[in-house]
Amino acid sequence: MLRGMSQDALTLLNYQSTTPATRDALVEALAIEGVAHARLHQFPEAEETLGRAMQICQVSSEVTCGDVIRARGVLAVQRGQIDSARQLFGQSLQFARAHNDRFLEATALLNLGLGALREQHFDEAIDWTDAAYRTSSALGAGAIAEKALGNLGWAYYYLGDFEKSLEKSLEAEKIATQAGDVIDQLIWITAAGNVYASRGDLAGATRSYRQALDLAIKTGGKEAIYDACRALALVSVDSGALDEARKYSDEALDIAYTDKNRLEELYPLLVNGLIAARLHDGAEADRIFREVENDPKTNASLKFRAESALAQLYEDQGRSAAADREYQTALKTIEASRSTLRRDDSKLPFSNNSRHVYDDYVHFLVANKKNDEALRWADFSRARTLIDGLGLLPTGSSAGPPPLDAPQIARRARGTLLFYWLGEKQSYLWAITPHNTSLFTLPPGKEIDDAVHRYREALKVEDVLASADKDGQSLYQTLIGPAYKLLEKDRKVFVIPDGSLNNLNFETLLVSRSKLSEPNAPEPKLHYWIEDVTIADASSLRVLGASRADHEERDRTLLIVGNSVAPNDEYRELPQAAAQMRSVESHFPKGRQKILTREQATPSAYLASSPERFSYIHFVAHGTASQLSPLDSAIVLSKDSAQDNSFKLYARDIKGQKLRADLVTISACYSAGERSYSGEGLVGLSWAFLAAGAHNVIAALWDVSDASTAQLMDKFYDELNQGARPDAALRTAKLSLLHGKEFHNPFYWAPFQLYARLA
Repeated sequence: MLRGMSQDALTLLNYQSTTPATRDALVEALAIEGVAHARLHQFPEAEETLGRAMQICQVSSEVTCGDVIRARGVLAVQRGQIDSARQLFGQSLQFARAHNDRFLEATALLNLGLGALREQHFDEAIDWTDAAYRTSSALGAGAIAEKALGNLGWAYYYLGDFEKSLEKSLEAEKIATQAGDVIDQLIWITAAGNVYASRGDLAGATRSYRQALDLAIKTGGKEAIYDACRALALVSVDSGALDEARKYSDEALDIAYTDKNRLEELYPLLVNGLIAARLHDGAEADRIFREVENDPKTNASLKFRAESALAQLYEDQGRSAAADREYQTALKTIEASRSTLRRDDSKLPFSNNSRHVYDDYVHFLVANKKNDEALRWADFSRARTLIDGLGLLPTGSSAGPPPLDAPQIARRARGTLLFYWLGEKQSYLWAITPHNTSLFTLPPGKEIDDAVHRYREALKVEDVLASADKDGQSLYQTLIGPAYKLLEKDRKVFVIPDGSLNNLNFETLLVSRSKLSEPNAPEPKLHYWIEDVTIADASSLRVLGASRADHEERDRTLLIVGNSVAPNDEYRELPQAAAQMRSVESHFPKGRQKILTREQATPSAYLASSPERFSYIHFVAHGTASQLSPLDSAIVLSKDSAQDNSFKLYARDIKGQKLRADLVTISACYSAGERSYSGEGLVGLSWAFLAAGAHNVIAALWDVSDASTAQLMDKFYDELNQGARPDAALRTAKLSLLHGKEFHNPFYWAPFQLYARLA
């Protein structure tokens, strides 16, 4: 049964020539038989078998009666009765704990997680399933642990965290294959196919789904056949193979109709609506999408898919007002679903689910010459988790974005704002000055992504100025060139990046202005853009334009943490750490410093130091950036205790300690983070300090040099002492390295960026 071989399980049970000798054994056998019938969708047989088991349990409660409660929950799941299933799995968990049955406890936790997943309660699903994984791993129950891993893969997929989903799904699929668990193997293959489809790899997705369908047909599992057909139907529509899509959707519908499972009917129905739209049968597509949208059994995922499909249908028909209305309805459904999430770990990737809807709507608004509206909605999709945490949106804002006066934000910021949107078909740049807003069309996002990736790699290994790197020049001409007339020399520029642009330091772009302004003028000396302007990064217009009520003038006080004791061989002590700390300390009055160094520089010491009291906070340490779990990014300090990771000050803990600092400087590698979420930007240590309330954060995009960093920071604090603002001070410090001899390469000065919350 644990290997998914339900028919073989029934054969073995029927092979018995005698009735089990004890009631415990008989009840367990009946529970297994009931689950086998349920998974084969032989519902009357399952009811009859489990009814016999319940009669025995009513006479006297056997130890194995918990298995019967669990089996009834499985039957309810197979019938789509999720509320009933959840109650039964809760009862089986209570039974397991009352009888100290750890295996039953693990399966109850697993099934509670599955029920929450089917109801799209993703936070809850991860909590239950992670508990099941830990419990089953401690027991050595590998089959349950494998199922928990796979279910986590599904949960992360629905959250939009495709990297984690693929990791968990492939790991579970590998274990299932080794164990010969064909049913689970095909389920995790299907989950991996979903990730490939979400990434646009339709061929890879199709291969995975067909492999899953072949395995499902061999086992006879109706649910597995349904899942594979449903997935193949959807990917076939996206591939334009409409006959294939119709065939697979009909097969999935037949199974759902037979089982009288209305929710499962709605998925292939949606596919039929998409097919009708592709065939220009607008009336039929409209009818089906409305049926899916309004059905009492529909869920949020189906609902917003149907609504966005309606919007595209109306847009294709030239019904602009109706399309506009449906786009907003779909986005409202998405935001309502997001509002049910409790944890930042869940909220951060969720925007990936809505990215294509926002992209379609922004493109629609621009096509209809509603450029300001497009900017308002584009900004509404940005930094939602950060904005929620800082309380920058009024209650009820899920209904749509509040008014946005972009030029006023530029006036308050005293600079020009460059807002980027990287779209699948077309990208956009809004250049916002204190007086007006201009829109420029850019190439598709994939084209920009490729150039950014190549240029970032070049920055790590070569002198891009000396080599006149082509990507460095073309990125300037693509990203800045359209708006160069709006950018005055030595003025402040706020970059609000998107997608891969979060990982690009715009200061390193190579400028050859005459090619843009005077084609016949003499060729000027190629230079970095940092020599023309002062640049800071911002998460969104709304974050940048937030009220400055909490930005009061404060005395210059310093909390400096670092030069810690090496916790292990992986994080050796930084040779220049002590010197850098002394240099930073020298720029502040003696009585206004708190210094945590060596053994005192621990995570708990930072959290206990009341960091909200300080206007400046500076770390001199190693940093780690987690790609899969950005809130597990950490500053490496001295050990708090003998525990393995007690030396790590995690981003999730940083976020929970409220700050009022004018500036936090993280003199550590990869402190800006390594992972960008759609709409949320780059998440890591810098994001955590901004979310905690810091007004500005300086953090690094890549590995940094200890020696060059010490020199940069000394010059930076010199400039601050002379009254310069952090952005201007950082630029001057970088230029001092650029114009010097030893550290002129951007590898040394470009990793550090200023992330602004308040201009």
